[in-house]
Amino acid sequence: MTETSQAAACPNDSSSASSQKAGVSLPLFPLGQVLATPGALELLQTYQLSPLSFIQRHVVGDWGDICTEDRQVNADALQYGSRLMSVYAITPTETLWIITEADRSCTTLLLPQEY
Repeated sequence: MTETSQAAACPNDSSSASSQKAGVSLPLFPLGQVLATPGALELLQTYQLSPLSFIQRHVVGDWGDICTEDRQVNADALQYGSRLMSVYAITPTETLWIITEADRSCTTLLLPQEY
């Protein structure tokens, strides 16, 4: 994604050829150090959701609620080593982002307003 604000601007396209619905999938990239912001942790705790389930989706290429254009940006990022981003709608008004840095040194769970 060239700009993080673009995730909100793209129409939702939750279909994905890379989305894994069943079976065990191998990681597509290293996560590096996994971090979470206080807001992300609070959101997950409020809804009793495990961060691991979202991390597992992210690392196998289930990018969540991003548009087709951003899915292609992530596909290119896998090939060329750019930043990867997933967006998961937790409620109609609350969203969790996961960003893995281009150098794969870290992956961060955060809220859009914490970016």
